[in-house]
Amino acid sequence: MSLRVTLVQQPIAWGDPGENRRRFEELLAPLAGRTDLVILPETFTTGFTMEVQSAAEAAGGPTTAWLRGLADRLDAAVTGSVVTAEEGRYYNRLMWVQPSGGLRHYDKRHLFRMAGEHDRFTPGRAAWTTEWRGFRVCPLICYDLRFPVFSRRREELDYDLLLYVANWPAARAYAWRQLLIARAIENQAFVAGVNRIGQDGGGIEHRGDSQLCDFLGRPLAELGAAPAAHTVELDLQALRAFRERFPAHLDADRFTLSAP
Repeated sequence: MSLRVTLVQQPIAWGDPGENRRRFEELLAPLAGRTDLVILPETFTTGFTMEVQSAAEAAGGPTTAWLRGLADRLDAAVTGSVVTAEEGRYYNRLMWVQPSGGLRHYDKRHLFRMAGEHDRFTPGRAAWTTEWRGFRVCPLICYDLRFPVFSRRREELDYDLLLYVANWPAARAYAWRQLLIARAIENQAFVAGVNRIGQDGGGIEHRGDSQLCDFLGRPLAELGAAPAAHTVELDLQALRAFRERFPAHLDADRFTLSAP
């Protein structure tokens, strides 16, 4: 059993959702029927902005409708995060959309206080997994990558693919690459990290370095600093065979993770 995963590493037009949706639509159209999962960056419609009142769109707004249509046209699940307003609060909300209308969301739990995200957004509570074409997938967002307890594979949060959508600055690119590898090794899982490229509206540079690692931390794809939409095929049987031969998870420490 396999899963074709497409990492979409692109620049983001600052504060212009319509233009970003148009660009991604044009880029991804040729992938119809040729991928199973498309991963877009964090805040892919606006860039990572703290101007929440002008950037946010209502829950169920135009980007949600666009994602539903895109998933249907590609016959693939599509995920990425959007600045979202709901009941007077703002969320950095990851959307997981499947063909024929399947929709879930995850609100970013760890808010990047060094940019003031914790002052403007409401944190999410819990991670979750979803099954897609035989793979169990756990989708998270950017700064979540620094907190291994939150994403630790365990009975109540078991997965085959752990993914992170990001706007991770070039100044901390080394940490980004190493932490993705660490999450793959410690959880014995495939790990994908999709980052944007280019300078944002605040002058912060992003160099991409999107990558997909196997369950040993070995790179299956490394996108460097150039625009790309790269597809990798994941082998579920290889993952299961490795876990059976090397069941380190059976010796993992038990812990309780309390939501805020």
